[in-house]
Amino acid sequence: MSRAHRPPRRVDGAWRSRVRHRLESAGGSGGGQSEESAPLVLLVDDERAIRTICRVNLEGDGLAVSEAAHGGEALERIAQEHPSLVLLDVMMPRVDGWRVAEELAADDATRDIPVVFLSARAAHEDRLRAQELGAVGYVVKPFDPLELAGTVREVLERIARGEREQLNRELSERG
Repeated sequence: MSRAHRPPRRVDGAWRSRVRHRLESAGGSGGGQSEESAPLVLLVDDERAIRTICRVNLEGDGLAVSEAAHGGEALERIAQEHPSLVLLDVMMPRVDGWRVAEELAADDATRDIPVVFLSARAAHEDRLRAQELGAVGYVVKPFDPLELAGTVREVLERIARGEREQLNRELSERG
């Protein structure tokens, strides 16, 4: 569905409060923070090595991490865990990242969960598709895993400040 035919996403106030509380509780100082209060990031990638290096860096920065190896598993985990943010690979077997994002956007219960794509696909058309699906970030592989936690925190903080639509618009301005 094109962006012109879909109403803009509005971030649910309860979701914004929950994420702001998790960010404040986790403090952003990394290590030693309680996973209970840390924002939960669902990391979806079919490559185990990428999931491992990302998880280590995200957890090292005080974020809680859950993993899924493909889109079908991601949809199950999202329904069960309602993460603060989804880091989503595009090219995966079974259900790809585009389809996962479509399903999240179509469901009132999940449409407010921010999606940041992780992809080897660097074409401007891919960023535009991510934008149309309501994504708030697009990280091109290979990327620096040490910078990933900072990117996640920045996205969560900007969304908590009400900047979701601006993040989405920025996707087409980059790359």
